[in-house]
Amino acid sequence: MKEVLELLKKEFHPEVKNIRKLDGYANRNYRFECEGELFILKTYPFEPETLDMIKEETRVLNFLSRSDNFQTSKPIQWKNGELVGLFFLLNQKVIARILTFIDGTFLGDTKPKKSLYTQLGDGLADIDLALSEIKSYPLQAKRTDWNLIYFGDIKKHLPKIQNPSDAKLVRYFFLQFDENTREILHSLPRQLIHGDANEWNILTRDSKYYSLIDFGDCCYAPVICEVAIALTYLIYDKENPLEWTNDFLQAYHQKRPLGAIEVELLYDLIAARLCTSVCKSAESRSLDSENEYARISENFAFATLRKWICLSRDGVTRHFKKGLGMELTKIDSTKNELERRHQFLSKILSVSYKKPLSFTGSAFQYLYTKDGQTVLDAYNNIPHVGHCHPKVVEAGRKQMAKLNTNTRYLYDLLPKYAEKLLSKFPSNLNRVFFVNSGSAASDLAIRLAEKHTGRKNIMVMEHGYHGNTQIGIEVSDYKFSNSKGPGQAAHIFKTPLPDIYLGKYNNPETAGRQYATDAIEEMKSQSEHLGAFIAEPIVGCGGQVPLAPGYLAELYPAFRKQGGVCISDEVQTGFGRIGDHFWGFEAQGVIPDMVILGKPIGNGHPLGAVVCTQEISESFEKGVEFFSSFGGNPVSCAIGLSVLEVIEEEGLQQNAKEVGDHYMKLFRELSEQTDCIGDVRGSGLFIGVEIVKPGTKSPDQELASEIKNRLREENILISTDGPNDNVLKTKPPLCFTKENAEKVVETMAQVLKIDHT
Repeated sequence: MKEVLELLKKEFHPEVKNIRKLDGYANRNYRFECEGELFILKTYPFEPETLDMIKEETRVLNFLSRSDNFQTSKPIQWKNGELVGLFFLLNQKVIARILTFIDGTFLGDTKPKKSLYTQLGDGLADIDLALSEIKSYPLQAKRTDWNLIYFGDIKKHLPKIQNPSDAKLVRYFFLQFDENTREILHSLPRQLIHGDANEWNILTRDSKYYSLIDFGDCCYAPVICEVAIALTYLIYDKENPLEWTNDFLQAYHQKRPLGAIEVELLYDLIAARLCTSVCKSAESRSLDSENEYARISENFAFATLRKWICLSRDGVTRHFKKGLGMELTKIDSTKNELERRHQFLSKILSVSYKKPLSFTGSAFQYLYTKDGQTVLDAYNNIPHVGHCHPKVVEAGRKQMAKLNTNTRYLYDLLPKYAEKLLSKFPSNLNRVFFVNSGSAASDLAIRLAEKHTGRKNIMVMEHGYHGNTQIGIEVSDYKFSNSKGPGQAAHIFKTPLPDIYLGKYNNPETAGRQYATDAIEEMKSQSEHLGAFIAEPIVGCGGQVPLAPGYLAELYPAFRKQGGVCISDEVQTGFGRIGDHFWGFEAQGVIPDMVILGKPIGNGHPLGAVVCTQEISESFEKGVEFFSSFGGNPVSCAIGLSVLEVIEEEGLQQNAKEVGDHYMKLFRELSEQTDCIGDVRGSGLFIGVEIVKPGTKSPDQELASEIKNRLREENILISTDGPNDNVLKTKPPLCFTKENAEKVVETMAQVLKIDHT
């Protein structure tokens, strides 16, 4: 400090006193007193480029300080008349300048007040209007990580974000920025902006806006970036972010009008600023693990990002536009949308809910409607690792731009993905056939079984569903026993569902063995041996019914003894969904001869597979060539591989276990408060809630439908299933949280008029 004081007395004024060091991001700053006034000495390590930038920034400050419309720091000359000096200080060549010190309270230390934000909007507009008059080629060439037009540059720090779930959130917003904003942003005119209107660069006096300080991030960018950055820090620590935006926006817009296109970019630009903050914090923490400031900043930004993803881009944009009196995009009626759909598509393609939903976007466990609502998806099990997961999207996009062909050619991704997928199975399940869907996989599995055993007769599960192909319908009781279905084929043998709630055996300790004994006796009574037995470990269309414990352990050996093969349909239960196990058959303590995969295998990409033993594969090889134009193509393999990697990286099986257990507990607690819930069953994030008439086990389809549709009105998606359509089913993406589960059950309690506090 002594050396700094000596420098100031020599080069500035002999009366300098009361000097003290200030906190600084990358440079050393000092506050001092001289002749009754306060000043700041700002110093920077010397670099030629830095010198040019400091001179330009000082020129900008000098220009702004002449305005009567706002308060800014004023550059002060050294004794030699220069505004920027070069000195040796603390054994280092430094760039130094002196600014007037503006006293006040930081916005970050001021109680939030909407009138204060109105003043800030007005004041920032004044500064931007003034900055628009300044031309600076050095600042125009300046490129920093904090300038949102260079948002992609910061992606290099993504690997430094330690938590995989946090990293995926940031990757999602990078993806959306590239899709929706980057091109438009670069087409907008640029001007000089402050570039960092955060809560520690804004000063207040008497709870009123007073001054904007620190022009170190001054840069050329579209002015909407200025607005987005300011908004980011206004909502940074707010429980309901959008409540604190319109006062600022309206005041800014009144002084410096915003265009509709600019406003439409705000959602992604705010997310981009938050992502920049967490990436820079991760960079700082990687250099200094004890950097507590970086950690606090990172936690705040992530908390805001998690709130931001719960808001849709369209909803936020409509909120901003409405507040600014702009025209809103007209939303077509559901009636018109349905009429247009039925102009070209058959009405046999049904839609969900009494009031169908129209979506425009999605993210993880959220879906976004055309009118800007955010819907919690507790139903769709196809986006297994989450809607629009950025790693999955990027894997498909990258491979699509490189190579997509069929399996008649050699490419590394096919064996690489096959090896990774098979590593999740017992060693005897070591061959895989890739197709395009679970339905195609079911079809192929039955063909494989018939070729291997030489038998066409098949045992199927009551209420089972295995796809929409001709063979799939033949083996699906859910389809062939429907009043409009084709009926049971002569070669199909149906065995009762081992349901311990509604079935004949109800003791969990013995029911599985009893049901299996009955099935074995019926199997033996058939005139011909059966070739295959196909069943889901949890029968979805039967009402989310897990097979009674021990059922398959008794049945599989007996079935194999008479020469048949056992097929586990894991289309809905596989890939960690049931929590305790990666595959549903593991819960039964068995290993099937074949496994059918679909739905979650590609996170919504059309992909399916049959995994089988080498012996079954070799039997099939004796027949005609098998070929699928798209099964196992490079894009599908890249996507399938990314899904497996995400499950591992984000610990989604464990999440399914922990969240699923909590979810089941909440439903069971709810069932104790009402007699309309007869049973809660399932495993992990595969749950069924049986809705019954009070005091009975009789299905209450009407109430189940009402609950489903009332939840839909509250922007929560679940569905109904079962032979009587009275079972609420919830199979959300595996990124579902305990808070999401609590919201579903609390809302259901409100629908049932139960005090669930």
